[in-house]
Amino acid sequence: MKNLMSKKLDVVVQPGVEITGKWHNRTWRIKQKLGSGAIGSVYLCEANGKQAALKISEKNTSMTMEVNVLKSFAKVQGARLGPYLMDVDDWEAPNGMVYAFYVMEYLRGESIRSFIKKRGDVWLGVFMLQLLDDLEQLHQNGWVFGDLKTDNLLVVHSPIRIRWVDVGGTTQIGRSIKEYTEFFDRGYWEMGSRRAEPGYDLFAFVMVCLDIAYPKRFAKGTRPQLTLEQKINHARILQRYRKPLKKAIRGDYLSSAEMKRDIIQILDHLRPNNRRNVRQRYHSTQLMLVESGVVSLMALIFYLISLLLA
Repeated sequence: MKNLMSKKLDVVVQPGVEITGKWHNRTWRIKQKLGSGAIGSVYLCEANGKQAALKISEKNTSMTMEVNVLKSFAKVQGARLGPYLMDVDDWEAPNGMVYAFYVMEYLRGESIRSFIKKRGDVWLGVFMLQLLDDLEQLHQNGWVFGDLKTDNLLVVHSPIRIRWVDVGGTTQIGRSIKEYTEFFDRGYWEMGSRRAEPGYDLFAFVMVCLDIAYPKRFAKGTRPQLTLEQKINHARILQRYRKPLKKAIRGDYLSSAEMKRDIIQILDHLRPNNRRNVRQRYHSTQLMLVESGVVSLMALIFYLISLLLA
């Protein structure tokens, strides 16, 4: 599904080109293109042997907003909500144009769908709790993610963690969503407005889960809500989470924390023969509940070790 708000803005920079900032004089050598979107293009770059991601655009105002979002994220103690910011500057290109750019952490990882396919469905519950926790931190600081979708999520290792890789759609609460993708947008599904509030992100959260369950995306049909509820009902991987997922698409939750509590309760009751549940302190203030059982044992052990290394 293409973004409806604007076409992709593609700033072409060839591999090997060195971009030197006009104000800070830091030089970044372009390695390869990673992608382009509504605001600009993103490249893998390198400086002093260290890799990073460089985003460049003609849209100075939009770039400034993204930089401010990343700076705001950095102020949230105990959570890393997006890639950390390394440099912000302007580049005077050989063609005489001046482009705004910023350099951020380059995250290595894999898609959440690929990870779950290899490691098992048990990880969906782990990632759901991680993402809801991060969304709660974001909402408490006055923002919604806006363009929350599978492509904007990456699973990184050491420790295993969901990370956000594009903050271009992040919008202050109360304003109109500035960037969205049809399949994940509740306005497209006729299930609510495009006003930036926690419920907008929670609807997209459900669509991420459905996108994992159904790699071939489905049409909304003539009764969009019924379509979504039927898809939730028929997805094996989502079976245990049906009730909170349906509440989220209906807009019944006021916060991510409410939805997270419901999912924790579901996981807490998944203990046949009084099997012991495993709890681990998460971000030093909240308890993280993970399913236990023979099938998930190895994933669980690896996850707990990763938390200790965080």
